[in-house]
Amino acid sequence: MKVLIIVNDPPYGTEKAFNALRLALALRQEHPEEDVRMFLLSDSVISSLPNQHRPEGNYNIETMLQDAISKGVSVKACVTCIDARGLFGMGLVPGVEVSSMVDLAHWVADSDRIVTL
Repeated sequence: MKVLIIVNDPPYGTEKAFNALRLALALRQEHPEEDVRMFLLSDSVISSLPNQHRPEGNYNIETMLQDAISKGVSVKACVTCIDARGLFGMGLVPGVEVSSMVDLAHWVADSDRIVTL
């Protein structure tokens, strides 16, 4: 089965990116045979930037993202969203692929389950 998680919110300020990564990691742990994919849209592309200062004692999105990627979660970030936020060329967490809406459309058409956060 192919599971697609689409994230829209920034890494901090809401817990949607945090919960999306928790879900991706739980899916990889409990169902390692599943193909888990994550697409970062809108402000969630900020999650793909390395070395972010985070609130004291808060979860670390970069570490969670690296963990998910190392466990086989495919992660793509919307190039239009990156560009619209002035982030183009800043460098992303290793393993995050800059991608397009066309790629997201292919993932949607090819997925068995889609979760949006």
